[in-house]
Amino acid sequence: MKEQATYEDVLRAPENMVAELIDGELYTWPRPRARHGNAQSVILAATNSTYGIGRNPGGWWIIGEPEVHLGPHAAVPDIAGWRRERMPELPDSHIFDVVPDWVCEILSPSTARVDRGKKLVTYGRYGVRWAWYVDTDARTFEVMRLDDGKWTIVNVFTESEIVYAEPFPAAEINLALVWGPDPA
Repeated sequence: MKEQATYEDVLRAPENMVAELIDGELYTWPRPRARHGNAQSVILAATNSTYGIGRNPGGWWIIGEPEVHLGPHAAVPDIAGWRRERMPELPDSHIFDVVPDWVCEILSPSTARVDRGKKLVTYGRYGVRWAWYVDTDARTFEVMRLDDGKWTIVNVFTESEIVYAEPFPAAEINLALVWGPDPA
């Protein structure tokens, strides 16, 4: 039987890797590709400029690559958001102990299986209300909502659509910018 990984294993991971602990397994990932970083930047800018700095009622903390502790799990979503009424202040360290209201995962060939599998299950188990899954290779943008403990796909956007999606219906996300220039 394989020995369970611990948070100490996360702390010992090389500095140039993203380390996550899900269901007692340590996962380490290389830094993302440029298309991944571009998608993350575009989505972070659109959501944060509309909701994170108070231009709309409700107010959110929207953070890129936070280390989120969900019980024994340490997940690093590409972007996560917390309603300020649930998390009035940012933590003093890099660790977020409050369950996010929303996560966004930018899928890559090395992370997609874990992101869509164990991490999505873990997010649901701990009550993350919304999840976005963005695949820059397939050019799909999935919006999911947790309903009675089960994930429901609310919408799937493709091509160069303009996205307005919960929980950020006023944030305009231009998929042409998310995908970046055509590699051809």
